[in-house]
Amino acid sequence: MNGQYPKKNVLGQLAIVLHAHLPYVRKNERNSLEEDWLFQAILECYIPLLQSIESSKNENPLNTKLTISLSPTLLSLLDNKQIQETFPSWIETRNDFLNELPQKEKNASAFLIKNLNDKYLYWQKCSGNLIEKFRVLSISGNLDILTCAATHGYLPILRENPETVKGQINTAIRSHENIFGIKPLGIWLPECAYYENLDEILFNSGIRYAILDGHGILNSTPRPRYGVYAPICSKKGVAFFGRDSESTLPVWSAKDGFPGDKVYREFHKDLGWELPIFKLQKKGISTKRPLGLKFHKITDENVPLGEKEFYLENEAKKKASEHADAYLLERSKQLEKLTLSSSFKPLLVAPFDAELFGHWWYEGPFFIENILKNSSKYSIKLTNLKEFLLQKPNLQICDPSSSSWGQGGYHNYWINDANAWIVPEITKAGSTFVDLCSKNFNNELSLRLFKQAARELLLSESSDWSFILRAGTTTKLAKERIERHLFRFWKLVEMIKNHSNINLKFLEDIEEEDKVFPDININDWRK
Repeated sequence: MNGQYPKKNVLGQLAIVLHAHLPYVRKNERNSLEEDWLFQAILECYIPLLQSIESSKNENPLNTKLTISLSPTLLSLLDNKQIQETFPSWIETRNDFLNELPQKEKNASAFLIKNLNDKYLYWQKCSGNLIEKFRVLSISGNLDILTCAATHGYLPILRENPETVKGQINTAIRSHENIFGIKPLGIWLPECAYYENLDEILFNSGIRYAILDGHGILNSTPRPRYGVYAPICSKKGVAFFGRDSESTLPVWSAKDGFPGDKVYREFHKDLGWELPIFKLQKKGISTKRPLGLKFHKITDENVPLGEKEFYLENEAKKKASEHADAYLLERSKQLEKLTLSSSFKPLLVAPFDAELFGHWWYEGPFFIENILKNSSKYSIKLTNLKEFLLQKPNLQICDPSSSSWGQGGYHNYWINDANAWIVPEITKAGSTFVDLCSKNFNNELSLRLFKQAARELLLSESSDWSFILRAGTTTKLAKERIERHLFRFWKLVEMIKNHSNINLKFLEDIEEEDKVFPDININDWRK
């Protein structure tokens, strides 16, 4: 335990918000990179987080409160039966790799084999239906599930055609309602990106609250009296919560925060880089790449990857528990200081990418579990955003400022030399589609063409590809994705305009491959 517990009265509230998202990367090819993205997230992040929340709920149901956004594309992947059927063989492949290791490495990776089997058992018990697990936690009030823009489109660069923004928002809401049986009231704006008057579109779509980065709140008009420690309400009627950097930096920063501790698992040393290529190819994996099989610890940031020490799970869990206590102690001190300087009960909002917990920071779900179980000992009441608003707090009327949580705080990460070429391409496509949607649909085939064109437009607008191009990682894949969806979009537009030249085989093939948003509504793009 680090330090003493503060006084027993509640000092304030803490809302941890997780954003779970993957781009729509469905691919029929087995052992693909896209398949790895999803299955590693399921194995390392989504199942462990569900286990942590459920464990805490059993011990401390009243204070087990989290907000999580589940993006529509992620939900589409989790809801896909074909993908669910593939997960067992993916697990088996990784078990095989570990079991074939020399004895020394096999002993060091024993925790991984145990973890693979534990997570797979959880998967089997719920028949691969993780969505139902989230739904149950939502019904019990422990989780507030938000939506996100349909394909995580970066909304500020779509604003030239407001109907394309509406298409992103309304498609997401409809998809969420179709899966959970209830319309979402809250939204995670992709990259927490906001532009002036976006709140009007949100309100008209039924959205009542969202999260922004801190400066999106602090630079509001007028300036908010309580800074980021209380939500504001825009003149259009949407509540906005602001990220508290003091509550987030220790958790997300590997350099300045907990995840960089030397006993934690090393992210970059993966068995997939070290196995001979013939062993990978024997399992149908064509190139060297991370497999999610990591069993070394950070050791020291200056130690080369080849000299990292073996990971010790118990040591790492002990440290994660200590870090959770340290985090809660600092939040209690922060809340106590805020309470002394003002008459209101402050709210700390701590938003993170969900994949930080388990994927990037392997011990993250255990850290979250300790936060959920122990926060009340530090006089901190955990809440979720919906529950907080149900308390009917008095909110100051302010118009939030244009902002994002990306590097630089505004929009330059998604509009720069590496990816700016995308903007005129998707703007032109969006404008064309909005104009087309003003026309009447002649028959059922025309409607199919329109709906698939809408899907391809949405998929081309995903901010993930812009992010990857700027980050310089899998740029070839990102560029290919954008160009593929835009090519399909324009080919469908050509068919819509020229009814006598319809390629049914082409339509059927992409309807099968880009099988997302079955309830898409073309009216969302009409002026």
